[in-house]
Amino acid sequence: MARHSAPQKEKSAERKVIATNRKARHDYHVIETYEAGIVLRGSEVKSLRASKAQLGEAYASIDGGDLYLRQLHISPYDPASYENHEPTRARRLLMHKMEIRRLQRELEEKGLTMVPLSLYFRDGKVKVELALVRGRREYDKRDKLDDRRARKEIRGIMRGERPE
Repeated sequence: MARHSAPQKEKSAERKVIATNRKARHDYHVIETYEAGIVLRGSEVKSLRASKAQLGEAYASIDGGDLYLRQLHISPYDPASYENHEPTRARRLLMHKMEIRRLQRELEEKGLTMVPLSLYFRDGKVKVELALVRGRREYDKRDKLDDRRARKEIRGIMRGERPE
């Protein structure tokens, strides 16, 4: 009797973005990015499905060999009533131990920081895109904005638009 295996699911790389930290790329110079899973409670997942999260003040830190995301605000899920979660509690991130050790060395030696760039669903699981960053100085931010403005003007001239 021939056995037929169930058709294999294709690995989908589709991401349903919940929240992004747009200010992070402005305030920091991104050195490297990582993807991590996140440990959540049921009411937090329900709230995230409704896109009720804010990454503005969030950052990642390493405590006792574990990686934690702090100050991520996930709004309470109203129908959960008494079993709701604390909005800004520290949430454990899931990464391989070797990656966490390497990150810890880089954070200690080079004085870098880890901030979340985005929060999204991938294959029904919540993932966090973390970035290893170095802070930008005020003049660096202005230079970046001036450069962006100049590129926009050049594109307009190339298209035949008249400058104002």
